[in-house]
Amino acid sequence: MTVIDDQGRPEPPIAATELDTLVGFLEYQRATFEWKCAGLNSAGLNATTASSSMTLGGMMKHLALNEDSWFSERLLGRDPADEWADVDWDTDMDWEWHSAADDSPERLRRLWADAVTHSRACVATALERDGLDTPAVGALRDGSHVSLRWILVHLIEEYARHNGHADLLRESIDGEIGE
Repeated sequence: MTVIDDQGRPEPPIAATELDTLVGFLEYQRATFEWKCAGLNSAGLNATTASSSMTLGGMMKHLALNEDSWFSERLLGRDPADEWADVDWDTDMDWEWHSAADDSPERLRRLWADAVTHSRACVATALERDGLDTPAVGALRDGSHVSLRWILVHLIEEYARHNGHADLLRESIDGEIGE
């Protein structure tokens, strides 16, 4: 039975299989990010703090890109999603961060939610192959192929790092605090 906390986040299981633990922590981090972005309009999603140009909207698009690129492209070898297919990454390595300012809050939320849903399906496909040991089809720069296990841990790290940024941004926007 999944325990849901006061912010609507599923608590990771405290005694479970490796797979359930990894997925539980990733889902918790995703839900934390969703909570930090909840209820914000365009001004809120485009707000910055201190000397950083980072925004919650940019972060949302960045995390959607990470979901797609790690689980769909790298893990399963699929083509980039339409959102990313025609981007000239050589001209702007941080395109997702910059272009988010032109997207509505609804579009950003849908893009991120769709990427998460698609990633869950990609994980299920990979699990049917070799479980957590499923090697990524796409290689890293050094030619090595990480496992699904590695990608899950990497995405947990990616969300955890950005959730710290999201805490600071959200507090500067409207005083909302918490984890």
